[in-house]
Amino acid sequence: MNSRADQLKALDRLLTIMDELRAQCPWDQKQTFQTLRHLTIEELYELADALLEEDLEEIKKELGDLLLHIFFYAKIGSEKQAFDIADVANQIAEKLIYRHPHIYGDVEAKDAETVKKNWEALKLKEGKKSVFQGVPKGLPAVVKALRLQEKAAGVGFDWKAAAPVWKKIKEELAEFEAEYAQKNAQQMENEFGDLLFSMINFARLASLDPEAALERTNKKFIRRFQHMETQVAQDGNRLEELDLETLETYWQKAKANEDR
Repeated sequence: MNSRADQLKALDRLLTIMDELRAQCPWDQKQTFQTLRHLTIEELYELADALLEEDLEEIKKELGDLLLHIFFYAKIGSEKQAFDIADVANQIAEKLIYRHPHIYGDVEAKDAETVKKNWEALKLKEGKKSVFQGVPKGLPAVVKALRLQEKAAGVGFDWKAAAPVWKKIKEELAEFEAEYAQKNAQQMENEFGDLLFSMINFARLASLDPEAALERTNKKFIRRFQHMETQVAQDGNRLEELDLETLETYWQKAKANEDR
């Protein structure tokens, strides 16, 4: 691994390249906070995919892409005489020191749960009016539900264990089934949302990542379906021309192939 001196040298090199690109490259010169925004979101999702697969080489690559965006935003900030990369780094350093009084102060915290509660309490002392302040409105619903639950748990509003939530899931499922029987679209949606929220809560308390779990299932479905598409085509058939029973046979073969 690289020494601290080499790491700092690499960051300085990237800063220099960023300066050069901003001064000389027509594309880089045109970029603004807003034009980069959607690209940054795309990079975040690519990093999330790499993390899910635990592909270390891809994680390194995607971290580099994201780091470039951070340096880019800081460069634009410096041009506006608002902030630069040093301000960005110093601000997060100060926040980390303040939010870790068990390391940099005289507070005791012997487990991660206590650290989380202290973190949320300190955020409220900073003037935040709600524990939910800072949860982005644009987060995907599953991730947002998980973060909201974690935030509430941070101030003690939480189930004691996963088991009681399972009972809650059954209650929500029964309520959804009742609305489904009545064909009440709006109430069905409401109850389905409650059911999903309870399942996410259960996953959290069972130390499962619901977003990662669902994404793994998505990837599994894609693999199996694409295998089925290939087999159907090799047999000279078209998916849309086959009945469900035949498609199910192909599907089971795709599952068996994956299990081998």
